[in-house]
Amino acid sequence: MAVRMNKPWIDLNEISLGTIACHLGVYQLANKNYEIVYIGVANAMTKFGLKGELLSFLNRKQLGACYFRSEVNMAYKTRYVELLQVFYYDHKRLPIGNTDIEPASLGQLRPGGVDHKKF
Repeated sequence: MAVRMNKPWIDLNEISLGTIACHLGVYQLANKNYEIVYIGVANAMTKFGLKGELLSFLNRKQLGACYFRSEVNMAYKTRYVELLQVFYYDHKRLPIGNTDIEPASLGQLRPGGVDHKKF
């Protein structure tokens, strides 16, 4: 598995969310320019898993989120932190929606072999 989530972006709408299962995992939200605005996790406490998390953003229309991509992952906490770390490595900041996380608490990740400017 690649360190960066490299799945294609999907329109954030009711029709596309109809295909998302209620599994545990991680997701990313992007604005109209495909810039990641939030990295989230559907954990054991999340009602309806990934589907529930994504539906909540669809209903709130926050952060200008227009697109999403997700991964089903039972090691969701580890993968969530990893995605935050790689975003921080690439951009020297966290996504605008991840205001509740202190970057210093994440630790460091230095992915190799990929030019981060392509993402």
